[in-house]
Amino acid sequence: MLETPLQILYQDEHLVAINKPHNLLVHRSPIAADESVFALQLLRDQLNHWVSPCHRIDRKTGGVLLFALSKEADQIIKKQFENQACEKTYLALVRGYLPDEGMTDRPLENDKGVLKEAVTHFRCLQKIELDIEVSRYPKSRYSLAEISPKTGRTHQIRRHFAQLRHYLIGDKTHGECKHNKMFEEKFGLNTMLLHAKTLTFEHPFSQEKITIEAPLQTEFLEILDKIGMNLSEF
Repeated sequence: MLETPLQILYQDEHLVAINKPHNLLVHRSPIAADESVFALQLLRDQLNHWVSPCHRIDRKTGGVLLFALSKEADQIIKKQFENQACEKTYLALVRGYLPDEGMTDRPLENDKGVLKEAVTHFRCLQKIELDIEVSRYPKSRYSLAEISPKTGRTHQIRRHFAQLRHYLIGDKTHGECKHNKMFEEKFGLNTMLLHAKTLTFEHPFSQEKITIEAPLQTEFLEILDKIGMNLSEF
């Protein structure tokens, strides 16, 4: 159980958004049957109100997670996600030096093996080189990326950056084990450095454009500080 309440970023009579901690499941899942603590359960108990997640983010991803407070709001917002009408930005620490900006539109297979359109834009915010040997290289390079997925495929950011060979640090499924191991041993990393920074959508009843922004979680900030990245804007 979390020791502190979930951080609420936005709330009205229809919707509530939290800054989900890293390593917290959104809801029950057969792939983590041994877990008993979930964002849905914690928020429901914190508000003493029925809640439903409008979308999903990975267990190890922190950041903006939107919940509906009524079934009507839930249906409307989920339709926006299905129609790719919501805008999302993420922050991630990745291996190597990224170009200043770029995109990839390589299709990705869904769980049935069918290729689906997938588009991810990104820009490089900071770069750093560490005097730490990883694999056969005497030094290691990393980039802090701001990422804007235009489609919503499963693990889209993680899979696209793996295809680009700019693996996300801490990604045990699609990442690079030697860099993950170095961050665990040198810096005490115990999660994936992917953060859902902003979410923009149309309010289901007022039709107002809403943008919600989540500050970086402590784990992410501590790693950036330890490797010497500039934290002034975070």
